[in-house]
Amino acid sequence: MHAIVLQARPGRRLSGISGLLASGVLAAATLATAAPDARAQTPQKLPTVELAAGMHLIKAEVARTPRQQQIGLMWRTSMGTNEGMLFAFDQPNRQCFWMRNTLIPLSIAFIEDNGTIVNIDEMKPQTESNHCSDKPVRYVLEMNTGWFHKRGIKAGSRLSGPPFTTP
Repeated sequence: MHAIVLQARPGRRLSGISGLLASGVLAAATLATAAPDARAQTPQKLPTVELAAGMHLIKAEVARTPRQQQIGLMWRTSMGTNEGMLFAFDQPNRQCFWMRNTLIPLSIAFIEDNGTIVNIDEMKPQTESNHCSDKPVRYVLEMNTGWFHKRGIKAGSRLSGPPFTTP
C-alpha cells in the first residue's frame, strides 16, 4: 500500500478532484503509485535448493519472506521441466494459494516437515480459486501442471533434501 501526500503550492487551495487535476498533483500521485506495480511484473529469481522425489530431481527456488511468497511465480511465461518453487513458512498452518497474475498452469503439493506430501492440486492460470492444504503444513511446492501425476507422485509420497527432516 502506498501513501499519497498532497501539498498545494503556497497561496493555492486544492478542492476536490478538479482542483487536483488542474494543479497536476493527481497525475504526479498516480505516477508515484504506478511504479511499484511495474516492478512487480518482473518475475523474481530466488536462491535454489535441490530436492528429490524418488529418482526425480527438482531444482526449486525457495520463497522464504512474505514478499517473496506473495510474488511467487507471478509473471513467469515458462518454467523448466524439473524446476519449481518451494514456499517455506515459519510455522505449520493451513496454507492456501491462488493464481492471480500467474501466467502458467501449475501443480501444487502441500508438504509436511518430514517431506511427506499431504495433498496435491492442479491450478489454472490467472484465477482466484483457493487451493488449500488438507492440514497444517510448513512447505508448499509448485511445479508445472501435471508434474506430480506424470511421475506417479501422490499424497503420501515423500520428498527428500533440505529442508525436510527425517523422523
